[in-house]
Amino acid sequence: MEKDVDHAGTAPLVLHGYWRSTASWRVRIALGLKGLGWETRPHDLRSGEQRHADYVSLNPQGYVPALEVAGAVLTQSMAIIEYLDEVYPEPALLPQDAVSRAQVRAFAQVVACDIHPIQNLKVLKMLKARGFDQQATDAWAAEVIETGLAACAELVRDCDGPYCFGDRVTLADVLLVPQLGNARRFGARFDFGRIPAIEQACNALPAFAAARPEMQADADG
Repeated sequence: MEKDVDHAGTAPLVLHGYWRSTASWRVRIALGLKGLGWETRPHDLRSGEQRHADYVSLNPQGYVPALEVAGAVLTQSMAIIEYLDEVYPEPALLPQDAVSRAQVRAFAQVVACDIHPIQNLKVLKMLKARGFDQQATDAWAAEVIETGLAACAELVRDCDGPYCFGDRVTLADVLLVPQLGNARRFGARFDFGRIPAIEQACNALPAFAAARPEMQADADG
């Protein structure tokens, strides 16, 4: 939930995002899990606000999210979340042992590097510009999502506990839940293995519930 100050009583973090951006959604979840406060600076991706000069001066890619913190601007959701995990170590989003940590990161990267980039708004607009109609564009996104989620399900098939890698939320869960929002949006299947049960367990937590797109101040339905 958006707050005025963080738990340490310092000036609030400033999150530049968009209510329906899954990358912004990830960071909101992480901020909530850490009990941090932040101010929101929304940028409407549909109207191209993220390409305005004042925002590009903060993030040259013109993407969301970006996080203003300690006199710096951090970009890329995975880097932002790992920064938060290092500076605010409880609850930890990465395991202590190296093998488990690599496994969690690998799962998260399937979402962040293999699924999300080729079904995001920029790519879908490019497909439409090349003659894809809405049905074909949505089918593209759905196929990309389903292929990736099937692989994700295999990565956690033998893990116990309610979450991706056991009884504690990790970076994997933080990346997975927003991607399932996109799965619904494009009509993709996500009934792969443990995936639906993991989503249900995560959404029962306040930080996940408060981070949902429809709960954001800039949401328009």
